Amino acid sequence: MLAATAVLLPATASPSLAAPPASAPIVAAACPGRSTDQPADPPVLAHFYIWFTEGSWDRAKQDFPAAGRYSSDDLAVVKEQVAQAQSAGIDGFIVGWRSTGVLNSRLRQLRDVADSSGFKLAITYQAQDFYRQPLPVAQVRHDLQLLASRYAADPVFHLFGSRPVVALSGTWHYSAEDLRSIVEPVASELTVLATEKSTEGYRRVSSAVDGELYYWSSADPQQTPGYQSKLVDMANAVRADCGLWIAPVAPGFDARDVGGKTVVERRDGATLRHSWQAALASSPDAIGVISWNEFSENTYIEPSERYGATYLDAVGALTKAPPPPAKELDSSAADGQGATPLFPPMLTAAATAIGIFLAVTVWGITRRRRAGHAQGRLRSQ
Repeated sequence: MLAATAVLLPATASPSLAAPPASAPIVAAACPGRSTDQPADPPVLAHFYIWFTEGSWDRAKQDFPAAGRYSSDDLAVVKEQVAQAQSAGIDGFIVGWRSTGVLNSRLRQLRDVADSSGFKLAITYQAQDFYRQPLPVAQVRHDLQLLASRYAADPVFHLFGSRPVVALSGTWHYSAEDLRSIVEPVASELTVLATEKSTEGYRRVSSAVDGELYYWSSADPQQTPGYQSKLVDMANAVRADCGLWIAPVAPGFDARDVGGKTVVERRDGATLRHSWQAALASSPDAIGVISWNEFSENTYIEPSERYGATYLDAVGALTKAPPPPAKELDSSAADGQGATPLFPPMLTAAATAIGIFLAVTVWGITRRRRAGHAQGRLRSQ
C-alpha cells in the first residue's frame, strides 16, 4: 500500500469523478528508481495537528471532539487517535510541526505511539507564524536540520524509501534560491515537498524540491469549475520532474470563524467521496486527507459531538477497511444497538423476574427480623 509511482496524466483527463480506467492514456515518466505503474491503492495519510491545549477549544469552534476538549499532550487521546485512524484504513499522519520545546515533545510522543502501532508519520513544516507571516530562512533551515538529525533514520518516517517526507507550508513566500538554501543541507536525508497553489507556482520552485503536497480544502469538488482537471494538471507538472505527488481530499470546509468566507457543505459524505475520486484520477503517490483535527476550518474527520464517527466511517468505506468487530449488546442502551445478546430475550426477561422475586422475598424476611428498627436498609447493586 506504500509503493510509489511515477506517471504523467493527460491534461484532458475524463471529467468523470471516477478513477480513470486502465485503458486511459497515461504517459510514463523516465524517473530513475521509480516505478511507472499506476498505484491502484495509494497510501492514505491524514493531516494531523498537535497544537491543542484545553484552552484551544474556546476559540473559533463549531464542534468538539468526541474525545473531549483535549490537550495534544494527552497520551491516552493520542493512542486512541492512532487506533481510530488505523481502523479506517489510514496509513499515517502528516503532522503539522516546527521546532519548539512543546511541539518537539509532542512529536516524540506521537512517534513512540506510531512506532508501537505500525503507523507512519510525515511532516508539514509550518513555515508561517500565527499571523501567517513567513519565518526567516535561517530558522526554517535550522529546524529541518534538527528534524533530519533526529528522524532521518527512523523507520516510522519512512513512507517512500529511507528519507522522511517533509512538506514546507507556504513555499510561495520564498524564492527558489531561498528554498535551495533550505533544502540543500538536508537533501540527502529528507524528501522535501512544495505546497504551491498552481502549476506555475510549482514550476517556479521545482528545481529546489522533490515534489508537491497540495493542500486544497476550500474548493468544492462538485461545484468548483475544473476541480479535477486542476488536480490532473498539478500532478502532470510534478511528474514532469519525477516529483512525489500527494493529492488532497476533504469532507467539507467552513473557515468563517477565522475570517474566511468560503463554505463547502459536507453533504452527508458526498463531498468527501467526490474529492476522493478526483484525487484518485490524478494517480497520486499518496492521498492527503484534510484533515484529522482541523476544527477551526471544519475539515476534520475525527469523531465529534456533532457527527459522531460518520466521516471516519466514510473514509473507512473508501479505503475498504474491514469493519470493527461487533460489540456485545448493552441491554441498557435505549436504541438496542449491538451484536447478538449473550442470552435470548425470553431468558433475560425470566431471569429478571426471578431476581425481582428473590429480592422482594429477602427484603421481607429481613424486614420481619428487624421489626424493632424504624427502617430496614437495602443494598443496591
